[in-house]
Amino acid sequence: MNDFKGFPEDCLTFFADLITNNNRDWFQRNKARYKDSVVYPMSDFIAAMAPRLDAIAPLYIADPRPHGGSMFRIYRDVRFSRDPRPYKEHVACQFRHQAGRDAHAPGYYVHIAPDGVRFGGGIYLPPAPILAKIRRTIDERGKEWRKIRQDADFRVYFPEGIRGDSLKRAPKGYDNDHPDIEDIRRKTLFVMHHLKNTHDITRPDFVDKVDDAFQRATPFMRFLTNAVELPF
Repeated sequence: MNDFKGFPEDCLTFFADLITNNNRDWFQRNKARYKDSVVYPMSDFIAAMAPRLDAIAPLYIADPRPHGGSMFRIYRDVRFSRDPRPYKEHVACQFRHQAGRDAHAPGYYVHIAPDGVRFGGGIYLPPAPILAKIRRTIDERGKEWRKIRQDADFRVYFPEGIRGDSLKRAPKGYDNDHPDIEDIRRKTLFVMHHLKNTHDITRPDFVDKVDDAFQRATPFMRFLTNAVELPF
């Protein structure tokens, strides 16, 4: 049974308050609120997405556990950071391929914050050997790659196109005039749909909106998955 009824209004309010009170004392006083307004609703959302994701990409996993599942932890790793804030000011989840053990595997993604809600998919800073496979596949299957990114429906739904940080120059073995050099230079590749009204997360049909985006991102995700030699 789907228990997801939408995120409570306080989900975004909690993070708006956290932005101005990002310290351990405030968080400890508001930890129960965090669980009620963020953690439990996100677990319900992930559980509601599980059968949807299974229909789209059955080898991608929706795990509703608050710890060790699809939901990212709120705690920031500040050990090597100049930013002392201990908590992330958003909630997010990633539905990764069953073969992926970390955030470097391809995944579908949902991000909720006061300044915007977005969802889509891609691969974040994959290790050099994995990135080399993606670049080689784009090079070898350029016609298929361009068909995906130039599809009219894809461009309407993901108007920013394929994004991600890039090298300043073409990687070794590729010419600057390669027809797909813009994407071959990327170190991260993703597409995102931005929700026009963040209030939509409070509705049960938020699941439908994410489902729709995942379906539209699937040709891109299938290409990436196959490029890193995983079954889709």
